[in-house]
Amino acid sequence: MKDVPLPPADPAARDEVFQQTLRPGTLDEFAGQPKIKERLDVMIQSARMRGEALDHILLSGPPGLGKTTLAHILANAMGVSIKITSGPALEKAGDLAGLLTNLEANDVLFIDEIHRLNKTIEEYLYPAMEDYRLDIVIDQGPSARSICLNLPKFTLVGATTRPGMLSAPLRSRFGMTNRLEYYDAPTLHGIIVRSAGLLEVEMVPEAAMEIARRARGTPRIANNLLRWVRDFSLVRNNGKIDRNSADAALGMLEIDAHGLDEMDKRILETLIVKFQGGPVGLSSLAVAVGEEAGTVEEVHEPYLIMEGYLKRTQQGRVAMPSAYERLGLKPGNGTRQGNLL
Repeated sequence: MKDVPLPPADPAARDEVFQQTLRPGTLDEFAGQPKIKERLDVMIQSARMRGEALDHILLSGPPGLGKTTLAHILANAMGVSIKITSGPALEKAGDLAGLLTNLEANDVLFIDEIHRLNKTIEEYLYPAMEDYRLDIVIDQGPSARSICLNLPKFTLVGATTRPGMLSAPLRSRFGMTNRLEYYDAPTLHGIIVRSAGLLEVEMVPEAAMEIARRARGTPRIANNLLRWVRDFSLVRNNGKIDRNSADAALGMLEIDAHGLDEMDKRILETLIVKFQGGPVGLSSLAVAVGEEAGTVEEVHEPYLIMEGYLKRTQQGRVAMPSAYERLGLKPGNGTRQGNLL
């Protein structure tokens, strides 16, 4: 079995190399999101025919669904370079100016978590997106003066996990907005099989589906679970990934057959047993399970809502009948009917 080439001593760099190794390079290789792929393909072909830059594109959706990958694919398809940054990293106007003035014609500027842009930086971005110019104020007080820098036509690709936090003026300047949705198990199965092939890992189809069903509809999680199952099987099963070794590996991570981890089950059980199924406010629920409210809301709740275990109401979070069934609890009083499934 061939190992993935890794930088020597930087865990973050190793993870980045792993993700880069498995990232598709073209729209044809990108699995899922068929409507978005079709729209982007039309945009790419049109821009090539006109010999111009792509329109600015906003990609939204939960983490790990492929927003960064799509930005790389767009740059590859246009045959241009891509510059990557994030909203929190742009603290001063000079940071933005440095990026924009180093762009070549038709290049792609990718800003991750664009909803976290400083408001001052955001206002500098407006003329850059519309008129391809950057107005910078130098000095302060009576000696202050404005310098206008002309920019090459470029494509801004913004990614956000919180589209509701984007200001209306910024949102309106994107020519196209696409929301990425969670993936179904068959699509994730194909992604895992492809990733296993790139990693030269021996795996039966049933094991790939076992991973896909527990990946919470997210390719990034699927690839991370594949890496863990590979390591587990290398140590415990001579490197071969079969259904039993995949199940045992994921069981060691306390991820059940329905993709629920330990915290997911704690949230549901706390909601049902301590709060009689709700409604209960997010802050109270987070304190009861010993987790940050933001983590509960952004990491755990989306999957629980998608799978029909939980719903949000104006009064608070409410457990759905499937949550009682999954935990073996009786609706109404939180009485346990059996062990956790």
